Amino acid sequence: MLLAALELVGIAAFAASGAVAAVGARLDVFGVVVLGLTTALGGGIIRDVLLGVHPPAALVSWPYLAVAGVTGLVVFWFHPTVAKLWRAVLLLDAVGLGLFVTAGTTTALALGAPPYAACLVGMTTGIGGGALRDVLLREIPLVLRREIYAVAALCGAVVVAFGDYLELPAVPVTLVGSVVIVGLRLLALWRHWNAPVARSGPET
Repeated sequence: MLLAALELVGIAAFAASGAVAAVGARLDVFGVVVLGLTTALGGGIIRDVLLGVHPPAALVSWPYLAVAGVTGLVVFWFHPTVAKLWRAVLLLDAVGLGLFVTAGTTTALALGAPPYAACLVGMTTGIGGGALRDVLLREIPLVLRREIYAVAALCGAVVVAFGDYLELPAVPVTLVGSVVIVGLRLLALWRHWNAPVARSGPET
């Protein structure tokens, strides 16, 4: 029950980030809700498609759709207030990332995926919605150009896969993986860490 509630909190945080980006891009109410839904549910849908789970869980569980849709509407109508609470949204976003990545990795392992594939699926579960959001806004996905986001997700996924390889209890391993992701993400935000980029070559 607690994990289900935390998952819905993560969905709301992801939906809020997508909706805020849509408001900033001056989309109408329909566009704001669609971008919120895409950001919140896109990663899970990609995960289920990759693993052959049909229909995707996000499309058959009405609370997921309801929470993401309502969050989009709330952001549309009260976006100045949401902007003031942005630090809280980032915290919830980090928690959602940890939950989604570890759940995605665990699901992939349970369905027989090899560890390296499970890690990639888990990471994609966490970052896929945000990448789709940026593509819809005609931007290079944020996770590919700055911030420690995908790297944190991959680290947590590796923890879960390694714990499964060692046949450790699933719940503690999942908890540790989530803590690793949330911790790295919040530390990166606090310290303003970004992944390194290639140096520019000489101008010609």
